[in-house]
Amino acid sequence: MIQISDIGGKIAVVTGGSGAIGQAIGSALTAAGAHVFSLDVVPSNYPDIAWIECDVRDDASVANAMREVAGKHEGIDIAIHAAGVSRDAVVWKLPVEDWDFVQSVNLRGAFLLIRHTLPLMRARAAGRVVLIGSINGSRGKSGTAAYSASKAGLLGLAKSVARESGRFGILINVIEPGWVRTPLTESLPQSIRDAALAENLVGSFVDPEDIGQAVTFLCGSGGRRITGQILRIDGGQFLGSI
Repeated sequence: MIQISDIGGKIAVVTGGSGAIGQAIGSALTAAGAHVFSLDVVPSNYPDIAWIECDVRDDASVANAMREVAGKHEGIDIAIHAAGVSRDAVVWKLPVEDWDFVQSVNLRGAFLLIRHTLPLMRARAAGRVVLIGSINGSRGKSGTAAYSASKAGLLGLAKSVARESGRFGILINVIEPGWVRTPLTESLPQSIRDAALAENLVGSFVDPEDIGQAVTFLCGSGGRRITGQILRIDGGQFLGSI
């Protein structure tokens, strides 16, 4: 079985590459020598990451993006699903439209990415897929039913795909971040940030760069025997909340 022994020269696609986490992932992969494409509805601010306009909710849009990347580089080695949205409300007040929107980006988007990249990876007998979940996909959180359900769905998706694709040399895993320091989370009320920090066992929030480094590990030689797993990058927040 051929495995990706390093990242240098590999072709990577990152959905949601314009967001704080997606951009940090793209930056880390680029620093490791990969050629990175951001698949998003808006461009990335990182100059070394190529942008392909893509709506991850739309099958044709994802298929066209994959064809464009593969046409330029004759394949894809690494696929990261970092696109994600949230619409928060207790479930009896959650509009159906908000539920559907969250599922379409977070879960359907992951499915479409995998659906269109795995045939390209099978042709190379190697590939890495990483889905960016959340500790709330494993533990749940009040007011986040749509978001938590979508992230929980990534776990079942990854474990099933790991069983289907391992024999082709394709590995898939989920990273579950805790509270990540981004412009969005930094703008939230201090009381909410204090509550999250109180759960954190190391006393400091996760930075987007921490997620980028974890992705790089899973996609490099260190991750060559890891598939179907959950890697929590949370400063112990999951444990601290139990």
